[in-house]
Amino acid sequence: MKKVFFSVMAAMLLLPSAAFAKKVSGPATLEVISFNIRMGEGQDGTNSWQFRCPATIYMLRDQQPDIFGLQEAYDYQVQFISDNMPEYKNVGVGREDGKHKGEHMSIFWNKKKIALRKWGTFWLSETPDKPSKGWDAACFRTATWALMKDKRTGHEFYYVNTHLDHVGKTAQKEGLALIVKRIQEINPEGLPMVLTGDFNVSSDDPVLDDLDRMMKSARSSAERTDNLNSFNGWGRDTTSIIDYIYYSGFSSCPQFETVQKKYADRPFISDHYPVKAILIF
Repeated sequence: MKKVFFSVMAAMLLLPSAAFAKKVSGPATLEVISFNIRMGEGQDGTNSWQFRCPATIYMLRDQQPDIFGLQEAYDYQVQFISDNMPEYKNVGVGREDGKHKGEHMSIFWNKKKIALRKWGTFWLSETPDKPSKGWDAACFRTATWALMKDKRTGHEFYYVNTHLDHVGKTAQKEGLALIVKRIQEINPEGLPMVLTGDFNVSSDDPVLDDLDRMMKSARSSAERTDNLNSFNGWGRDTTSIIDYIYYSGFSSCPQFETVQKKYADRPFISDHYPVKAILIF
């Protein structure tokens, strides 16, 4: 039944619409989104994935990021987006087995604008090169990284997408420390880098201290920005900011936005709002 529903929705959503016209942006800009899509296995009643999945496509067609990172996406959610956004390609693996099982930290990019050079995944644990749970974490946690090339400008850059644990404070601290270490290892040339994710911590949490010393938060550094909650809890939370876009090696960030716009008549497209940044090489 799930496959039939998604097939029907795919056919509907692939219909062209003038409402999704792409806005013009400068050739040296990179438009980035981070989005915790809320896992499709969640028992969320009328907010369940089967009811809100079209709204995700409407959002992506409206925003049209050059590249974006998903958190909590299961195989079929990744496939649904891929089927309905054929101009994008993606990489990522299931965090439970390094293949298909469990949530993916997927990276999507517009294949007309961005090219993939190489990519990989590591686990936020003491054994990062194999599926494993780290420290006091409640769940397996991963980070997906990719070396990309902007076809419009020739600039190469790294993109890292992750989801820190929601329970273990040691896992949050050590997991982010591992990401910082891996960023330094994979990027000795100091190429521009983007890090997106649901960190499950507020912006003043000491967990972010080391990261703040090596990268900039788009939310706090953008010329035009907001301080709106990124986690909404289906309308029950109006204060939590836990989703981030960090960057280094870019000349500036003219805009950051928490995308709280409604799509497809849905009050929420996830229990998180997407966050978006425009970066300039």
